[in-house]
Amino acid sequence: MTAPEQLLQLVLAGLTQGAIYALIALGFVTIYNVTGIINFAQGEFAMLGAMFIVSLVPLGLPLPVAFLLAVAAVVLVGGAIERLAIHPARHASVVTLIIITIGVDIVLRGLALLVWGTDPFPLAPFSTGAPFSVRGAVISRQALWILGTTAAILALLYVFFEFTYLGKAVRACAINRLSARLSGIRPDRMSLLAFCLSAGLGAVGGIVMAPLTLVSYDMGLYLGLRGFVAAIMGGLVSAPGAVTGALLLGILESLSAGIFRAAYKEAIAFLALFLILLVRPQGLFTRAVGTRAGL
Repeated sequence: MTAPEQLLQLVLAGLTQGAIYALIALGFVTIYNVTGIINFAQGEFAMLGAMFIVSLVPLGLPLPVAFLLAVAAVVLVGGAIERLAIHPARHASVVTLIIITIGVDIVLRGLALLVWGTDPFPLAPFSTGAPFSVRGAVISRQALWILGTTAAILALLYVFFEFTYLGKAVRACAINRLSARLSGIRPDRMSLLAFCLSAGLGAVGGIVMAPLTLVSYDMGLYLGLRGFVAAIMGGLVSAPGAVTGALLLGILESLSAGIFRAAYKEAIAFLALFLILLVRPQGLFTRAVGTRAGL
């Protein structure tokens, strides 16, 4: 494989990883826009989605059915978290609510440890066959599933936020909660919807990446950190910015692992977070500091 082909291979691997980060980052952005909370349990939604599907597939369920059931289960978990942990403390400070999400993160990981143990679980690829060749580089069929699923989710989110009443109500709360309330929109219900939607996004991300790695109870921390950094790169308020940041982060990690050493990959997210907060705390794609761009 020539140097350009190796470079293309690393970029394709980075885009695949970045597509997963994008789904998790969108969850961060959705909840932050609607509630002002940074949900540090977002990565655990991905872990739960992966854990549920590796538990459902051995029961003999068709993969699409197991996929939908796993996503639905995580959506219910997200809704339960909002109703049981966030809603009762809705009048508390934002810092308190963020601390609550950290506690939820720890609880979810602990419960997963009790239920599934410490052993990692494999999941077969969604489709079998040889990988495809792209100008000397190769891309696996599961990577295409990841990229295609992320593209489909982004298209569905665009339709939801632009052309549906619920989507516009969520956007109204993201722009101005008081005006939305005066217009008859209930921000508490939009908060519930935001948590359910974010849980579903995280679950899809965890499920599609499961065949590429072993699924374990502690994978949510890794994914949550990457999704958080990608959301920060987008200013925490911009969905397109978060997606772009996620793809950029994935490519940076892949290039650093391929050109330098694999160990450097683990430091890239922390380095990117540090530099962005130091140089452009409003995000790479947001112009005004403190301005909510909405969804």
